Amino acid sequence: MSNTQNNTFVSTTSNITNWSSINWKKAEKYVDKIQKRIYRAESEGDYRKVRDLQRLLGRSAYVQLLAIRRVTQTNKGKRTAGIDGFRALSDKQRMDLFYKIRNRNINLHKPKPALRKYIEKKNGKMRPLSIPVIMDRIYQEILRMVLEPQWEFRFEPTSYGFRPKRSIHDAAERIFNYIHPGNWVYVYEGDFKSCFDNLDHDFILEQIKGFPYIKLIERFLKAGYVDNSMFYHTDKGTPQGGLLSPLLANIALNGMEDCLNISYKEVTYNRNGKPYTTYKTHGKYRMTRYADDFVIFAKTEEDILEIPNILEPYLVKRGLTLAEDKTKISHLRDGFDFLGLNFRVHYNKKGHKTLIKPSKDSIKKARNKISDIYEMMKGSNVDSLIEVVNPVIRGIANFWKPYVSKEIFSQMDHYIWIKNNKFLKWLHPKKSKKWIKSKYYPPYDDGRHKDNWTLTGPKNGQHIVKMAWYPIKRHTMIKFNYSPYDASKSDYFANR
Repeated sequence: MSNTQNNTFVSTTSNITNWSSINWKKAEKYVDKIQKRIYRAESEGDYRKVRDLQRLLGRSAYVQLLAIRRVTQTNKGKRTAGIDGFRALSDKQRMDLFYKIRNRNINLHKPKPALRKYIEKKNGKMRPLSIPVIMDRIYQEILRMVLEPQWEFRFEPTSYGFRPKRSIHDAAERIFNYIHPGNWVYVYEGDFKSCFDNLDHDFILEQIKGFPYIKLIERFLKAGYVDNSMFYHTDKGTPQGGLLSPLLANIALNGMEDCLNISYKEVTYNRNGKPYTTYKTHGKYRMTRYADDFVIFAKTEEDILEIPNILEPYLVKRGLTLAEDKTKISHLRDGFDFLGLNFRVHYNKKGHKTLIKPSKDSIKKARNKISDIYEMMKGSNVDSLIEVVNPVIRGIANFWKPYVSKEIFSQMDHYIWIKNNKFLKWLHPKKSKKWIKSKYYPPYDDGRHKDNWTLTGPKNGQHIVKMAWYPIKRHTMIKFNYSPYDASKSDYFANR
C-alpha cells in the first residue's frame, strides 16, 4: 500500500519544471496528513505503522520541496553558506536541488562538516554556532518533519521550547498557574552547562531506536565541524545552528517529569452546562522547561534542596551537568527571571499578589535593539526609519502585552520619542523645533488613538506605532499535551 501511494505521488511531481508553479497548499496538506497519521499510529502503539509512514514521508517529493523552500527561502539563515560556500537564492538553483535530491536515496547521504562561527551571549561569553551546508540543512529539515510527529505524542506537557504551537507565553502562563495560589513558594532555577555541546550521542540514538533514518541522524551527529580552517571531530553534542538539533535536544531532555515523579490525572466536570476536561498534576514538585532552561517548584525548602540529588541520574544518562553560575534556589517573595520575564509574589496583610513583568535584562535588550536601528538608519529618511523600526516595536509590544507592562510601555514610548527627536535634529540640524514639529508631528487621530506627538512620514503618511496603544491581554495557555499533529484537535487549534 505504501509503495502504491508513493509511486502515484512521484508521477504527479515528476513533471515539475517551474518553482513558481508549485502548489504549496497541496504540498502542505499532503505532508500534514501523513504527519497526523504518524501521530495517531504512535498514540495507538502501532510502531510498525509509524515506521512505514515515516519511510513514506521521507521519500515524498512534497516533503523535499517544503524542506528546500524553508532552507532557501523562509529561514533567516537562507543567505548564509556552509563550508562549500554554496547558497541557493534563485528558483533555478532550488529546482536543481530538488532534482538532485529526488534521484538520491536519503539513507546514503553523507553530511559534510559544519562551519563553526561564534556569537556573543549576554554574559559576554561566546556561543558556538554550527552552519551546515545547504544540502545538509535540507536533509535535516526532512528528518525533522518525519521524526517530530512521533515525538510530539511522547513529549511532556511541561516542555515548551522549539515545539509547534507552543511558546514562551504558554510556559509563563503555566508558571503563573503554579505560583498564583501561593503554595509552591520555592523555586529551583536550572540551566544545563553547554547543553547542546555535551548531550550524549548514544543516549540520543537509543531514544530514537527503530527510526528508519537513524543511521543518517548518527552521521549528522558525528559529522564534525571546521573552525578556522581546522577540522574537529564531534563525539558528543548536537550542534546549535542545525535545523534538527532543537528536536534532538528535546528528545534527549525528555523525561524530567518522570525523574521528579510528576504524574497527571484527567478530571472532567460541568462548566456552563458543558463537560470540561482538565488535568490535575500530582507529586511534590512542579516544573516548566523551555529547551535547556527549566524551573522547578516545591512547597518546602527541604524538598527544593533535594533537587540536585534527584536530578543526578537524569543528568548522568544524558552526559550533562548543571551550570553552577546559572543554577540557584530562591523564594518567590524575592522573585526570579525566566525567559525574559520576572515572576514575583508580593505579600501584604491582605494576602499575596502574583505579578509577571518584563525582566530588567529584557527591557535593556529591547532598548538596545531599538537604539541600534536608529544608529543604523542615519542617512535615511523618516519614512524608511518608520518602516524598519515599526515591526520591532510591534514585536516587543506583542511579547510583553500579556503581562504587567502598561508602565513599561509608557517608558518605552518616551524612550522612542527621545530617539525620534535626536534623529530629526541630526536629519535637519538647521531647522527649528517648530518646523520639525509641523513637518513630522501632524495631529494624529485614527478613531482609537489621538495624539499630537506621533512621528509620521511626510511621503507616505505612515506613522510610528506606540506600545501604549497595545491593550494588556492575558494569554490562554495551550491545553495539557495538545498537539497540532493530533487530528482530533484540529478545531481546537483553528480556534486558537
